[in-house]
Order: sequence, then C-alpha cells, then structure tokens
Amino acid sequence: MRTDLLIENAQIIGHEGLYQLEIAQGKIKSISNRSSEIAPQTSSTNISILDLQGDWLSLGGIDLQINGALGLAFPDLAPTDLPKLEQICDFLWQQGVDGFLPTIVTTSVEKTQRSLATIAQFMATQDKTNTADNTAKILGVHLEGPFLNYQKRGAHPEQYLLPLTIENIQRVLGDYSQIVKVITLAPELDSSNQAITYLRDQNMIVSLGHSQATATEAEAAFDQGASMVTHAFNAMPSLHHRQPGLLGAAIVNPDVYCGLIADGNHVCPMMLEIILKASNYEQGVFLVSDALAPIGLAEGVYPWDEREITVTQGTARLADGTLSGTTLPLLIGVQNLVKWGCDPEKAIAMATIAPRKAINLSITNVTVGQQANLLRWHWDEVQQKLSWSRIY
Repeated sequence: MRTDLLIENAQIIGHEGLYQLEIAQGKIKSISNRSSEIAPQTSSTNISILDLQGDWLSLGGIDLQINGALGLAFPDLAPTDLPKLEQICDFLWQQGVDGFLPTIVTTSVEKTQRSLATIAQFMATQDKTNTADNTAKILGVHLEGPFLNYQKRGAHPEQYLLPLTIENIQRVLGDYSQIVKVITLAPELDSSNQAITYLRDQNMIVSLGHSQATATEAEAAFDQGASMVTHAFNAMPSLHHRQPGLLGAAIVNPDVYCGLIADGNHVCPMMLEIILKASNYEQGVFLVSDALAPIGLAEGVYPWDEREITVTQGTARLADGTLSGTTLPLLIGVQNLVKWGCDPEKAIAMATIAPRKAINLSITNVTVGQQANLLRWHWDEVQQKLSWSRIY
C-alpha cells in the first residue's frame, strides 16, 4: 500500500500560487494554498513530506491518438493479445500516461471488428478488476477511418476506404459503438448530412481529418456536432489567406479542439507557434503522440499492415517516404514545445488538461477525492530543460 504523503510548495497547473496536498490511501484528501511555514494539519500518523520547491504538479498525460506500442499495432489485435495489451498499459504508465485511446486506422471491416472485440474484452476486465493503479487505462477507442478522403488518405490503405453512409458506419461499428470514443472522418463525404448527427446520437466525438473540406463544409460539420480536428495541419488543406479551409474554421471556433503532433517533423515548430498563438494557448489545442507500434522498440524496419515502415530518430515513414507517424512518447511533445519557446505550464496543460476536456472527462485537473496519479515537472534553469517524474 502506498504511504500517506504531504506535498508542499507545489504549483498546480492552471492555478496561481503554491499549494499543499495531503494524500491518504492513494487519493487526494485535501488541497490548500497555505504557506509551507504553517505546520501541516493531517490526521495521518504515518505521513511522508515532499517539498516540490515550486515545481509544477499535474495529472498524467492522456493520449487520444496512439496506434500501437511494443510492436503491437492496434488494428491487428486478436484475443491472444490481451496479455500484450496489459504490458502496453504498464509501459505507457511508465511514460507518464494515465489513459489513452487505442487508435484503429483504416483497415478491413473484419480486422476492425476483431480489434474492437478484443479491446472491449480488455476494458471489461480492466474495469472489473479496477486496475487503474500504476497502469494506464484504456478510455475507449479512436477510429481513424475508414471514412476518409482518398486525396488526403496519407498512409491509410486506399482499398479499405469506405463511403460515409450510416449503413457503412453501422457495418464498421457492429456491436461495439459503446466503446468508440472518437471517430475521425472527412465531412465532405457526407452527402446526406446525417452521419455526424447519427454519430453524436451514439455519444461519439466526431473529429475532422484526412479531409479536403472547405471552411464552409467544416463550419457545417461543427454546427452538426463535430468538435475535434485530427492532427492539425496534417492530411488537410494548408492555411491560405483566401481559403482558410478546415483548419482555419477550427482555429476560430472556440468549441473545437485541435490535436497536434509536436515531434518537429509532422509540423514545423513555427507553424505550431502560429496555431498556439491563434488559440491564445488557453484552450482548443491538445497534444497527441500518433505513435505507431514500434514505440518502445529500437529503430529499424517494421511491418505495417501489408507494408513496412522505417523508423529513424522517432519518425516512421513508408518506403515511398510518406510520413506515417512517430515512435515518440506523448510527453516528449511537451518537452519539445518548451524547447521551441512555449510556456512550460501551458505546454503541460496541452498533454494533461486539454485532452481530458476534449473528450469530456469529468475530472480534468488535480482535484480532491481523485486517485493521486501525479506528475512532477521540473525546470532546470542551467540546462534550460523541462523534465518530469511520477511522484505517486
């Protein structure tokens, strides 16, 4: 059992001043902004004291777009992979991630169904055994496809793309709509103007991506209930001063969240700065890893559906050079943003608070009564580097 703990002199992301937190039986019992000079009032007779000396305190990261890990691609899941899924959850926890959405990219309906069935089985076991302690939790599934624009398919295999109809949606989801949290689609494919409303009625978050949508088409999709954009800038029209497109419509809409891959290859750091300044850093932008199955493994050549990807310095590409993803953990994106000039507290929030808000989780920040799964963030003034560690 974890020992009780009193954390002193912590900066809580999104709050002014220094705070004390009392942790008892693995949960946050109290939070106060009393001075550390005041003797802590605690009912525990066996409590350790940790002075953060002004370091930031946050919840762990939430990764809303991750395609696999430790060599296992989520579109390839089968019932025999349940032990591997458990290993992946443990691995991501060690990478500072509290929860994630296994992302199933475009593949055959049969493989999608098999993967959904396997994840549903794992989630039921995870919920039943309450294994959220010291392991990342699967929060649902992100379906990235198969309702994508052929011209912006990127690395998604064209033979499995499907027209965006309610019939096809039902065919892909089968009996597993209840575990799909996010679905990425190209809204211009919805000729009936019914698909987004249908998905929202199924309590799914609709994210626009791999799309050629104009600003007008994107605005219509947002009016129908779409509320996210998948890997902003990538697989969509570029920002243009006369044709703002999908991304332009998203940036000016305060109710839309944009996912960003901050690896320095998917999006130039200067363009990241543009979107962050346009959104005032306050809301609307969250980080994703978009990590592929080789995350946690050495660089090299790995299978990817029927093709191969080459991983070099955390970047994965197909044989023709097409960018297909990264193998960098989510929190590397936080460190990158800070290295490129972003305020540390705001960068941390983009991996911890913003993704929780984007999928409407009930708890989005450090709160009394929740599990004390906490990260400590330290800014090294000499090395000009942000680092993190789990402290509970």
